Amino acid sequence: MPTDGPAGQPPARSKRADAQRNRQTVLSAAAEVFVTAGVDAPIRQIAARAGVGMATIYRHFPTRADLVTAVYRHQIEACAEAGPALLADAGSPLDALRRWIDLFVDFLVTKHGLADALQSDSDRFAALHTYFLDRLLPVCAQLLDAAADAGEIRPGTQPYELMRGIGNLCIGRDSDPRYDPRRLIGLLLQGLQHPGPA
Repeated sequence: MPTDGPAGQPPARSKRADAQRNRQTVLSAAAEVFVTAGVDAPIRQIAARAGVGMATIYRHFPTRADLVTAVYRHQIEACAEAGPALLADAGSPLDALRRWIDLFVDFLVTKHGLADALQSDSDRFAALHTYFLDRLLPVCAQLLDAAADAGEIRPGTQPYELMRGIGNLCIGRDSDPRYDPRRLIGLLLQGLQHPGPA
C-alpha cells in the first residue's frame, strides 16, 4: 500500500482522519468555552482553546448556528455514551447517577442561549430537542432503574420529570452569580434517596 499520494502528499484517508480529529477538537473546545463564556463567545477564543486557526473552524462550521448545533449534538452524544460507562465503572448506581447528572448540568449550561444563537431556525431547534429526548431519556431511565434496583433511591422517579426539573433549576444561572443550581440539584438527589434506618 502506498504511503504517499501524488507529489509526496499523505493519502486521503490520513487527511480525512486529521480533519475528523480537528473537528472533534474544535467541538470539545467550543463546548468548554460555551460553558464559561456562553454561545456568543468569540470564535478566536474557541480557536485558541482548540489550538487551530479560525479558518479551520469556519471550514467545518460556516456559521455560528452550525457550530452551536454541532456542539449541542456532540454533547448529547457524550452524555448518552457516559451513562453506561459510568454505570460500569462507578462504585454504585447512585454514584453513577450523580456523576451523570453533573455531566448533564454541564450540557445544560452549554445549551443556554442555543435558541438565541439559532434565532429564527425553529425547525433546527425542534429537531435538536427531539434528538435530545430520544438519546438522553433512555440513559437517565437506565441509571434511575439501576439505582432503584440497588435500593439506593425510591422507585418511581420518571426520567423526563427529573431531567426537566434539573433543567428548570439551571435557569438563571448566568444572570445571577449568587445562584448555584448544583447545590439545589444535590438536595434534589438527596430527596430521591431511601431514608436511612430510623
